Amino acid sequence: MARTIVLGVTGSIAAYKACELVRLFVKNGDDVRVVMTDHAKEFVTPLTFRTLSRNPVENAMFADPLEWKPGHISLADAADVLVVAPATANIIAKMANGIADDLLSGVALATKAPIVVAPAMNTGMWENAATQANIETLKKRGVRFVEVGDGELACGTSGPGRMAEPRAIFEAV
Repeated sequence: MARTIVLGVTGSIAAYKACELVRLFVKNGDDVRVVMTDHAKEFVTPLTFRTLSRNPVENAMFADPLEWKPGHISLADAADVLVVAPATANIIAKMANGIADDLLSGVALATKAPIVVAPAMNTGMWENAATQANIETLKKRGVRFVEVGDGELACGTSGPGRMAEPRAIFEAV
């Protein structure tokens, strides 16, 4: 049975991995709706995700909705699962604190669907007490996390914080 996957893509170099994740979901027969933050568009274009998902890509909180409901509500209601990959420390903090100041954080706050998060960030950000506290808060609320990898990071350092590989995220969903 096809699922509706709402995929939130945030501003991380790991956004390029989200392209392969979309391909895996589409190949599986899932309907993928991509929501990009403004910062995500600095790494991968909406056209890429529109082509791979075969659906419009959403970004603006107050754009003309595709249906009568506001965009963040229609996406939240349509989701069988919300996947945030890559998930920056910023979106994790917003989700943990109920901040809904962009389309993705609004969808995350409004959805009743299961949420799967694949973090991606520098080791210092990953290990920061605030980030770890936000992750624990979300886990207590039932949000599922896909473990980060340990290795070379885009910033030139090495350590934990790499986004899991698309296949691992797909299998977790």
